[in-house]
Amino acid sequence: MRMRQSLAELEQAFVEEISLDRLRRASLQRAAQRRTRRRGLARAHKRGTIRFLILALTLILTAALVTVVMFRTLYVLLG
Repeated sequence: MRMRQSLAELEQAFVEEISLDRLRRASLQRAAQRRTRRRGLARAHKRGTIRFLILALTLILTAALVTVVMFRTLYVLLG
């Protein structure tokens, strides 16, 4: 009788351990997915910022170039 009881206890402990292990694995998987999502968002934000800065610099340089060319053309035409 004692042997059956200890086997049942071992079996119950094993089932509980498996259950806890599954919960732990699921929790770790969710944490990894959150980290991956956060990294992807940070990377996209960084790329977006760099692209915006390049666009702004391009627009500023284009405006400056057009202004210089326009005034040189006026100088040549009126000079």
